[in-house]
Amino acid sequence: MTLSTHPGSLLRQKVQSKNGLLVAGAANALAARVIQNAGFQAVYLSGAGITNTFYGVPDLGFIGLSDLANHTAATRDAVNLPIIVDADTGFGNALNVRHTVRTLERSGANAIQIEDQLMPKKCGHFEGKSVISASEMINKIKAAVDARLHADFLIIARTDARSILGLNEALDRAGAYAENGADMTFVEAPESIEEMQRIAHELHCPQIVNVVIGGKTPVLPQQVLADMGFGLVLYANAALQAAIKGMTQALEHLMQHGQLLEDPNLVASFAQRQALVQKPLFDALDTQYK
Repeated sequence: MTLSTHPGSLLRQKVQSKNGLLVAGAANALAARVIQNAGFQAVYLSGAGITNTFYGVPDLGFIGLSDLANHTAATRDAVNLPIIVDADTGFGNALNVRHTVRTLERSGANAIQIEDQLMPKKCGHFEGKSVISASEMINKIKAAVDARLHADFLIIARTDARSILGLNEALDRAGAYAENGADMTFVEAPESIEEMQRIAHELHCPQIVNVVIGGKTPVLPQQVLADMGFGLVLYANAALQAAIKGMTQALEHLMQHGQLLEDPNLVASFAQRQALVQKPLFDALDTQYK
């Protein structure tokens, strides 16, 4: 794979243009396939999504590195898009971050996001978060940079300091993280358009804006966020929230009526389901190897 076609290199080129690359989050490989088929140019493997779907619990730091590596490997096999992996705090100190980067890069990730929350972390839009010192996070970033094998494996540094220490501290931290090797930074949970504008204008490396449906950050059109100067517009769990709504509607209908037909307003067809999991490909392979 040449540098020009490597997924990480393609991702770097897209976010450096600061043109609001729209990225959807996946909780599993099947969701990643849907995202790819919908035309997105990258996929974000959501720690919250995996936690919610794999264990049925809130995003409160319950998943581990092995969970994440398995989901990353499955997603890598399912799609050829650049994969951004939400690795929470990196699962420990700087040495743990080194191991996390090496593990996830081998599993197929093209970028890793680590955050400066104190373990166990919480969803960025929950209350009661705590952050580690900026100096400790900087050491994690340095370890991540040193651990990566491909130069375009992107290190994304997230700070959750906004809701704890204020926006100015969050901006200072993000700037320091970029100065110490982070390729992108991510100030989580700004609470006004003015704060979002400051993040995009005052920080010089590419920025992520995380659009959480029902969360603290104002929801603005992609083009508005691109015009502000954000490199990546993330909808980390839109697919998951849509899936919950769809499952609920279909199963409530089944419970009420005692049957569920192939209604396109409620369920994907059997043929659509098999196409999504590439059943025709496996039929052809089965014939080839007989």
